[in-house]
Amino acid sequence: MAAPAGSLVAAVLAHSGRLDKEDLGTRIGRLSRRVEELKGEVCNMINKKYNEFLPSMQSAEELVSQVEGLSSNIDLLKAGIENEVQRDLNVAVAEFTELKQQLERDTLVLSVLKKLQEFDIAIKEYNTALLEKKYVAAAQQLETARSNLKMLESRKGFELKILKALGTELTVQTQNMLYHLGEEWQKLAVWKLPPSKESSSLESVVHSELHLHTVPSKEEEIAGPPVASVLQAFAVLGELHTKLKIFGQLLLKYILKPLISYPSLQPCTEEQSDVFILRFKSKESSLDHSSPVEVFDKIRLVFEVLHKYLLSSRLSSHKFSFTLAELLGDMIWEELSDCLIQNCLVNSIPTNSSKLEQYIEVIKSTEEFEKALKNMQFLKGDTTDLLKYARNVNSHFANKKCQDVIVAARNLMTSEIHNTVKIIPDSCVALPRLPDPGAGDRSKMPKASEVLHNDMGNLENKTKLSQYTFSLPTCRISSSVEKLMELAYQTLLEATSSTDQCCIQLFYSVRNIFQLFYDVVPTYHKENLQKLPQLAAIHHNNCMYIAHHLLTLGHQFRYRLTNILCDGAATFVDLVPGFRRLGMECFLAQMRVQKGEILERLSSARNFSNMDDEENYCAANKAIRQVLHQLKRLGKVWQDVLPVNVYCKAMGTLLNTALTEIVTRIAALEDISAEDADRLYSLCRTMVEEGPQVFTPLPEDDKNKKYQEEVPVYVQKWMTFKELMIILQANLQEIVDQWADGKGPLAAEFSAAEVKSLIRALFQNTERRAAALAKIK
Repeated sequence: MAAPAGSLVAAVLAHSGRLDKEDLGTRIGRLSRRVEELKGEVCNMINKKYNEFLPSMQSAEELVSQVEGLSSNIDLLKAGIENEVQRDLNVAVAEFTELKQQLERDTLVLSVLKKLQEFDIAIKEYNTALLEKKYVAAAQQLETARSNLKMLESRKGFELKILKALGTELTVQTQNMLYHLGEEWQKLAVWKLPPSKESSSLESVVHSELHLHTVPSKEEEIAGPPVASVLQAFAVLGELHTKLKIFGQLLLKYILKPLISYPSLQPCTEEQSDVFILRFKSKESSLDHSSPVEVFDKIRLVFEVLHKYLLSSRLSSHKFSFTLAELLGDMIWEELSDCLIQNCLVNSIPTNSSKLEQYIEVIKSTEEFEKALKNMQFLKGDTTDLLKYARNVNSHFANKKCQDVIVAARNLMTSEIHNTVKIIPDSCVALPRLPDPGAGDRSKMPKASEVLHNDMGNLENKTKLSQYTFSLPTCRISSSVEKLMELAYQTLLEATSSTDQCCIQLFYSVRNIFQLFYDVVPTYHKENLQKLPQLAAIHHNNCMYIAHHLLTLGHQFRYRLTNILCDGAATFVDLVPGFRRLGMECFLAQMRVQKGEILERLSSARNFSNMDDEENYCAANKAIRQVLHQLKRLGKVWQDVLPVNVYCKAMGTLLNTALTEIVTRIAALEDISAEDADRLYSLCRTMVEEGPQVFTPLPEDDKNKKYQEEVPVYVQKWMTFKELMIILQANLQEIVDQWADGKGPLAAEFSAAEVKSLIRALFQNTERRAAALAKIK
């Protein structure tokens, strides 16, 4: 403690600096005493704490010794348990497990024996009930036996050989029960049916009968009808659905469907003391299809009879509850509804919009029919497809009308093309007078002529066009196409008085007619159109005739159709180019075929060379004759078929092909003798004399002279051919005069090189020829 005290003193001295020695000694003494006091207090405190800690340490040492003693005791107990108690416990557990297993086996055996006893009791009670014809009780006992057997079979690890025998016995008894029930059912519902081979004809259907031996006697009315007992037993055994399904199919085939299909068939009922008989009688009927009202009445009568004598019973148990009418309705209604729609309602859809209002009676009859079936519980509360179909008559009318239109159109398209009618400018489609645009609800539009008249006053041009300016020229078209156009007009006229939706459907059906024509006719008649020139010409006229009407067809009906179509959609003008192209392509294809035949025939003329050879001359003459014969034949088959202008252009083109080929072949010859020239001239004269005779567009010969005289107008190379004939017979001077320094008629048809080539071929190489050649330039 001295060092710290000295340090403290030094620090004090250093701080004061001016303390004297006396004050310093006094203070050092006080500090030393204080230090001693502090040392004493510290020692006392340490002694006090030590005295307090010593007992605690002794107590802890005692506890440690006790814990060690307890630990040794635990080790001794653990060793004892492991050696003695665990052995006894294992023995007890093994004994308990064995006893438990034995108890489970005994319990299982007891339950099996109990189920076997219940099975035996059920079979005995079943036999008793079956002998007493208590079919429901018997069926319930069989189900009890079946449930017991299933429970026995479900126990895994405990199989008995007897279970197989019990299963066989149960199957035998079930089949026996079903046999007795089947016998009873056959007695209750007796079908007398015609032979299967004749079941579809009206004569055989008339002989079909249904006998229901379900009319209860007085005793049975008290005890309950036997039919309910039989059907309840079937239901308990799970066979009612099968039996009733067979009954439903027979009912459909021999009663319900014949009543729908045959208008002359009438249901007859007869009630006797113990049987109710449902049979048919046939009366004369001129109708092909029954009206829905009559059909509904007939079928309602059949269902009322079945409900009264067979299907009104309610079958119930802890597993099910329903009436026979509900079950039968679920089985047959869908098929019956489809049959009513397809064979009755479809045929009753009006074919004319004016008869749609009369169809309300059919809708009411359908509603009453369904209501009656619902009251008898054959139908559930939801609206069925039958009533939906009847109520949607406007849509069905439109669909049926469109379908009929398309079918009729296709039949016309696939009919023969060669049956024709003559079309003249005065011809028009047979169409009733259209109503005034403002007569109905359609939008009113002022007539263009009235507007122009009011606005323009007397500014009309005195020169007027002919009334036939925009008419189709005289020609022949297929009668089927004329009828097709009439069908289109009649359909559009029908659309003007129809509902908006129907109007739209009918309008687009007319468009579909023409689109169908575009696809069907060229494909269906493809072979004939390729082989027969007359049919190709008629098809050309057909397409032009349709295109001619399509130009104004939409305009004629535009303001008489629904407002939706009045906005510009009611047009057929977009189809016009396609039809014109269709007709032209077919006819041009036939023209290419004819040109090919002409060129093929001229190819056998041996290039018109060496005509002094008799064989070559005969070949060339034959080729010319064949070409003329072909052209005359075409002139006859196209006569009075094609419009005159088209006829003349077509014949002129073909004759021009022949003349061009002859000119080309002769101009290509390098050497033409005088005899060759004479014979070539003779052949060419034949073409010039007989060529115009192929122009016979009209049946009257005196009217054809005009067109025969106008051959140069239609045959481009006619003057070229005549100039060639002149060259073949002319001398050098005449040829030079015809050339006239490139301004003569010869220069208009031949080039200088061609004329020089002909001069070189016709004349020998002399000074006169050289002089002539020098002038041809």
